[in-house]
Amino acid sequence: MAPPGVVLAVDVGTVRVGVAASDPRRILASPVETVAAPGHQRVAALVADRDAVLVIVGLPTSLSGRAESASADMARAWADQLRALVEVPVELVDERLTTVSATAALRAAGRSTRASRAVVDQAAAVALLQGFLDRAG
Repeated sequence: MAPPGVVLAVDVGTVRVGVAASDPRRILASPVETVAAPGHQRVAALVADRDAVLVIVGLPTSLSGRAESASADMARAWADQLRALVEVPVELVDERLTTVSATAALRAAGRSTRASRAVVDQAAAVALLQGFLDRAG
């Protein structure tokens, strides 16, 4: 595992990339921004700006635990491209149901699907990162 410090989480999509960050003590995940895909350069800049020590990238995984799909291949390729731009570890993490739970949470907060489109990727990155922090803590 990376040394203590900020962890960035990335939810990769074909249109948008959601980014979340932890606090340096790795207790709380917060939304950062939504970047137009592919977004590698912007995410690399966020790694530098926030002095991140680790980047986790959501790996689409089926309910049965298989990470074999076009989306999973895209996440792996995206992570490989980011690795070439940053000097911190980039790890793939199971993102099972993060977008589903993020969408449900936004809907429960009274946001319509259309109004949520701009932030659902950030919310999914937050869900991915908070799950990671909770398991690691």
